[in-house]
Amino acid sequence: MMWDVSNIGGPRRGADDDPRVILEISSAVEVLKLVDQVSEQFAHMAGLDDDAVFSFSVAVREAAVNAMKHGNAGDRRKRVHIEFGVRNEDGQPCVHVCVRDEGVGFDPACLPDPLASENMHGTSGRGIFLMRAFMDDVTVQRAANGGTEIAMRKAVKP
Repeated sequence: MMWDVSNIGGPRRGADDDPRVILEISSAVEVLKLVDQVSEQFAHMAGLDDDAVFSFSVAVREAAVNAMKHGNAGDRRKRVHIEFGVRNEDGQPCVHVCVRDEGVGFDPACLPDPLASENMHGTSGRGIFLMRAFMDDVTVQRAANGGTEIAMRKAVKP
């Protein structure tokens, strides 16, 4: 098995000297283990407690799976771009992650309600719902260069 991990950095320092890690991976589910490991390590490094690390990691995994499966339609030649960072917001450290695919994008308002009775027994359709449940803030938008970008934030509790 060969993982196509084109760019792993970090923790590097951003323009404002905050630590960040950048991954650019193929749309291969085999790479998800690496995404999990980087998510957990970065969250610990940023100061999240064990419960928050779990929540953060699940949200990142869901975003990466959505990018691979739905955004890039399983095309291993298309990349998933993930950037982790820590920023100070009004004296409160926050962990940020942005996951972007290279697909055609979608309108999140068109997603079916995962809690509706007709969707309760489905095997998919809960990714965005879980991200919103586990993170403090989630924004889904079309990326400037195409595809979909999911930006998420979780505050580091004192």
